[in-house]
Amino acid sequence: MLFLTVAVVSAALIIGAAWGLWGKLPKGLEGFMVAMAGGALMVSVTIELIQPALQQTSLIELSVAVAAGALVFTGLDWWIEKQTEGSEGAGLLLAITLDGIPENLALGVALIGAGVPEVAALAGSILLSNLPEAAGGAKEMREGEMGRGRIMWLWTGTALILAAAAIIGNFALAGVDDEVLALIRGFAAGAVTASLATEVFPQAFREERYGTGVAVTLGLLIAFALSTLSGG
Repeated sequence: MLFLTVAVVSAALIIGAAWGLWGKLPKGLEGFMVAMAGGALMVSVTIELIQPALQQTSLIELSVAVAAGALVFTGLDWWIEKQTEGSEGAGLLLAITLDGIPENLALGVALIGAGVPEVAALAGSILLSNLPEAAGGAKEMREGEMGRGRIMWLWTGTALILAAAAIIGNFALAGVDDEVLALIRGFAAGAVTASLATEVFPQAFREERYGTGVAVTLGLLIAFALSTLSGG
């Protein structure tokens, strides 16, 4: 079940990249999907990461871990943007990789001791996020005159890196103490939350404008429904 879930989520990057290179992608639709995925991730972060972590550690320790995750993501995101300014392809790919690593690490951690239905909201929201992000990223790289073959190889490599993050999160952390695992969940939750604020929602608003609020709400409701059905 682990490998099937990881394969589906990671394959969304490759499918999205192909969609962006050869398919038609209206900006409004892309923004709507990104916003919907962001809304779903808000629920997933709370139900699949923060709530389980709070059962294994104190609120103060968890808060520190969440804040650390947000600070680390924000700092690295800022550094990458400064280092790759003027190079849209490299900067965007690095930003999505940085965003995806904590998401997929969180997916791997969430799968420890749980069946796929119990993490349906988290896996589904990551999949929904990967599709439009990869499509938009590949389209932007192509506009920068990068070859289609090179773009597909880059996105395939990114998918493999993110799949590895999920598998490492599941196997390497399986025997870790519950309190340590809770702090790791909190760190991942902070990183994903920061990525929503700095990467996902601003992009969605630029492309969809005021429909963004409706899309975020729809994504939130879908993720909540999935979590309820899976008993989360």
